[in-house]
Amino acid sequence: MTAEGASTNALSRARTVLGGRKTAVMLALGFAAGFPNVLLIGTLNAWFAAAKVDLATIGILSWIGLAYAFKFLWSPAVNAPPPGFKRFGRRRGWMILCQIVMSAALVVIASMDPQTSLGLIAVAAAVAAFASATQDMAIDAWRIEVADESAPIDLMSAIYQFGYRTASLVGGAGALLLADAIPWNGVYAIGAALMATAMLASLVAPEPEVPEVTAAALATDRRTTPAIRRTVVVVILAAWAAAALLIIQFMVASLTSDTPPKAGEFTSFWGPWIVIATVILPCGIAAWIARRPFAAPHGQQAGNFDRLYAGIVSPFVELMARLGFAAILVLILVLTYRITDSIWGPFAFPFYLGEMKYTNTEVALASKTFGVIMTIAGVALGAFSLLKLGRMASLTLGAILASASNLLFADLADGSVAIDAVLNFTGLHAVFDWCGLDIRMARLMTAITGENLAAGFAGAAFVAYLSSLASRLHGAVQFAVFTSLTLLVGTLGRGALGEAIEQYGYGSVFRFAAVLGIVAVLACILEWIRVGRRESAMAPS
Repeated sequence: MTAEGASTNALSRARTVLGGRKTAVMLALGFAAGFPNVLLIGTLNAWFAAAKVDLATIGILSWIGLAYAFKFLWSPAVNAPPPGFKRFGRRRGWMILCQIVMSAALVVIASMDPQTSLGLIAVAAAVAAFASATQDMAIDAWRIEVADESAPIDLMSAIYQFGYRTASLVGGAGALLLADAIPWNGVYAIGAALMATAMLASLVAPEPEVPEVTAAALATDRRTTPAIRRTVVVVILAAWAAAALLIIQFMVASLTSDTPPKAGEFTSFWGPWIVIATVILPCGIAAWIARRPFAAPHGQQAGNFDRLYAGIVSPFVELMARLGFAAILVLILVLTYRITDSIWGPFAFPFYLGEMKYTNTEVALASKTFGVIMTIAGVALGAFSLLKLGRMASLTLGAILASASNLLFADLADGSVAIDAVLNFTGLHAVFDWCGLDIRMARLMTAITGENLAAGFAGAAFVAYLSSLASRLHGAVQFAVFTSLTLLVGTLGRGALGEAIEQYGYGSVFRFAAVLGIVAVLACILEWIRVGRRESAMAPS
């Protein structure tokens, strides 16, 4: 087939898929996932700043982001319909319940004054964040389970990213613009109304069929005995309970202490131990179980420990049994793929405002408005690449782009010699000048364009890859674990990165981040080879 014919087929397939019911619902659900995140994590702080709330008090709410980082702790619960919503099914039921809770929480926030009711706002935001993280797991599992030839997982994942990034634009820059016209209470009231409309998407979404594998069937794991299952469940639940206790203690301290702890410091210190206890330990146990020989069926009826084993341990065992030693390669890929654009996130504004001396207005225009649009464009390019080049090629290309984009910021930090050359060669300098933007803004927006296009492209490819890794049977737990692991290295490395910036400067650190991205590129290439060999072995001769 010619290149022109392949491109035509890709576009034709895209039109067919995008016109389907599942993809329309996926777009709306992607928006529903991203909208509360940006309202609770970023935009709320803008309201607090406008209300003259001091920075120390604003720090109290920083811990609500932990709900997203450690959502896998309650992920097994999403595999059963929530009480009172059984008729909607286990996926739609959780979506609708969470959307009701989030809408109600946003109404509470909208009715409060930050100067007099900060405690109530904090509680409402915490409840909304917990519901938002739970909704994310239900949406992720829904996407994995409804994907088929008419709505392939790669495009469903890209469409999810498109909706999510659009929500970032609406809930970020859109909310800030709206706040200039109406009070912040009105902004959050409108946000609550938008969140409530997400229930329409959940109501029309097709409910995935529940796999005909009962808890009892899962519990009679022929690799284990009832005694082993009881021991494993007790050990894992004890580790998860210890992790949950640490998080709860941190939350209480954040709300009650005169000098509340910082979420970044908590995650940096306790994060590794929590991940070891809640992810690495279960994976290690699951790998041991997966390598045990099969025994004869014992025929015993499943008990409570067997059901807990089915919900908590079986997802890890299934993953380890399916991947085998390749799980090590997958783990490296998951841990490193987004490191180049996630590790320096907290230092973006210090770089723009402090190091490069841009104003708040300039950064808002370039990063929070134009940058988000470029990210959405990157997602669209990623979706097309998934169709035309395939999942693993797109994943590898995304890793290369994400790594290389750090060189743009290195050049910006070092005087923009390369960026100026590109602007002059392409004539874009004149375009920016025609738009009324000086050379400083042209440099910033060029760097942000490259970085955000790469981030959107890589994000679409990465979500598609993670979705393909998770099984239909255990998608909620497995995808929650994958997404939590992606936060690990970036979070842990930020303390050392801050020290490196002070010692070596931004330019050197950006170049180091680009080199660090080579690890993810190599992991993608090795995984591409592994997947190719597996597909060749499975192909009919």
